[in-house]
Amino acid sequence: MTKRALPALGLFFLAPLVAEFVLGNLPITALFALVALAPLYGGGAVLIREIVRRRGGGYPSVVLLALAYGVLEEGVTTMSLFNPNYAGLRLLDPGHLDALGMGGPWTVFVLGLHTVWSITVPIVVMESISRRPREPWLGKLGLSLYAVLFVLGVVANNAFAIANDPFVAEPGQFAGVAVAIVVLVALAIRVGKRPRLELAGAVPPIWMAGITGLVLSSAWMLSDDLINAPWLKTAVVLAIDGLATALLLTWSRRTAWTQRHSLAVAGGALLTYVWHAFPESPVSAASATTDLIGNILFGLVAVAVLVFAAHRSRADS
Repeated sequence: MTKRALPALGLFFLAPLVAEFVLGNLPITALFALVALAPLYGGGAVLIREIVRRRGGGYPSVVLLALAYGVLEEGVTTMSLFNPNYAGLRLLDPGHLDALGMGGPWTVFVLGLHTVWSITVPIVVMESISRRPREPWLGKLGLSLYAVLFVLGVVANNAFAIANDPFVAEPGQFAGVAVAIVVLVALAIRVGKRPRLELAGAVPPIWMAGITGLVLSSAWMLSDDLINAPWLKTAVVLAIDGLATALLLTWSRRTAWTQRHSLAVAGGALLTYVWHAFPESPVSAASATTDLIGNILFGLVAVAVLVFAAHRSRADS
């Protein structure tokens, strides 16, 4: 493996680490699951990043493909978007949409998790570490390898989900997932073809960009935690999504916006996962002490990676 491909390998393991362990969804005793989760999360993140960079696209295309990834994982791989009793949690009961067999709050929440944290944040962090943040990291052989790993990850995790719960979504629901993915991919391609606008105007200091990322992502998580009315919760979460999108699209189009600003925003979001892991209850059994130790260790790893990424991006600026 060449040094050029090392960031792809780092992203392959960083994505599942953030998605499940930094979040606090899985305890440290389940770290072995990283082997099964990396092809799914990591394979998806690497493919999205490589496809976007090969086409000359930017982070808007990454975000759209990250959302498509979330639709694929939750609509096909785990089918949590449609399973009325996924993991025994009755996630679809609040704000249930009878015509679609879905729950509004859960759909918005879980797709947001994947779009921001499972895919986009790890990509931004790893690109900030890389000396080639805008260039492809892989050749055709490497890209093919990660594509195969991703397919295997989807199949293996789907088989695991069905083995634990025989629920299977309706054909119409699968068709809706396929349409949503096609539309999101088409939008990502269309956005990627547009020339990047270089506009004049002020951007926030890097530290303020980081605080903005932390505050908005924390408000997003707390809205889901604290608001009980399902459609009010959905409206607030979507409003925060809209505000964050408007701010980032406005700032990132300005010539003064740098990779360090992007890292600061992603770092703020990652720190939200770090603090939110402590009140989060893991899905697999673990003692309170084990859970606490894991949250501390994974939080320290996340902070260490951010510090290293900030050092590398500062050196390249």
